[in-house]
Amino acid sequence: MGNIKFFLCILLMSAVVSASAQNQKSDYKPASKIKVEGDGGWDYLTCDEETGYLYVSHGTIVQVVDTKAGTLKATIPDTKGVHGITLAKDLNKGFISNGRDSSVTIFDLKTFATIVKLSIPGKNPDAILYDPFSKKVLTFNGRSKNITVIDAVTNMVVSSIPLDGKPEFSVTDGKGKVFVNIEDKSTVCEINTTTLKVVNTWPIAPGEEASGLAIDLKNHRLFMVCDNKLMVVVDADNGKVITSLPIGEGADGVAFDPGMDRAYSSNGDGTITVVQGLGGTNYKVLETIKTQKGARTIAVDTKTHHLFLPTAEYEPAPAGESNERKRPSIKKGTFCILDVAPLN
Repeated sequence: MGNIKFFLCILLMSAVVSASAQNQKSDYKPASKIKVEGDGGWDYLTCDEETGYLYVSHGTIVQVVDTKAGTLKATIPDTKGVHGITLAKDLNKGFISNGRDSSVTIFDLKTFATIVKLSIPGKNPDAILYDPFSKKVLTFNGRSKNITVIDAVTNMVVSSIPLDGKPEFSVTDGKGKVFVNIEDKSTVCEINTTTLKVVNTWPIAPGEEASGLAIDLKNHRLFMVCDNKLMVVVDADNGKVITSLPIGEGADGVAFDPGMDRAYSSNGDGTITVVQGLGGTNYKVLETIKTQKGARTIAVDTKTHHLFLPTAEYEPAPAGESNERKRPSIKKGTFCILDVAPLN
């Protein structure tokens, strides 16, 4: 009888382990690794879902990658210290923020030719956003702690909006509201794009020093990834923090896919944290996807549900106590775009 109980126990434990292993299976797989020439650093990337083109910031250029073919489509030059790219599809224009020389490159979306390189009064433009409601482009300037407003039709600077801290990523609701993280204050600001004024500033505690920001337009939710390894979900109507969830280390970007009702935190430690909406105010961490160290920014194609992350391989970190704070150098010829795809 004792032996029978022992074997039944073993079978039960095996069944539990098997079920657990099945539950741990990922909903995603690495689809491809798109090799892109050049050895410069990187920041944001932007997906054009109609064409399948990916606009990638890379050192002093922007590279346009055809994600369907896995090839380089075009290169937009002279974007020193490039941070972000935003697309005004209705105007057939793209706008690039160049942090090193405080300028914005405006280019043609069909030919990729530069229309004009516009010097702006704001210093070190970082994130950049096209608001289709007002037909304005906003650059969020880290060094001068303000926003430069550009008329996207005339390509002229029209205004400046002061901020009380260093801005990071931004999103628009397409109805006259823009939201931006103020990293060093651990707040998020709401901006009226008609009056061009900050109308609300909300704390995001328990989140600290948020960088990446995404929006769920249907449910009026903001998703921000924070330096203290939290994703904070905020009600975009009133600024109330709904919940916070654990994410990986070194997150700089977050993307939201409305078709999947999922937010994705890209973590520099080489993971993606997948957060699933469960309806109402309920969210959970669905899984952690392994990617590659340095893949800290992200874009999602909401038509194909593919995720794209730029990164590269690194040389071994310098040894010795005096070199602890030095960043490891990038291995030449290893820059790429990771394409992560859902299984279904």
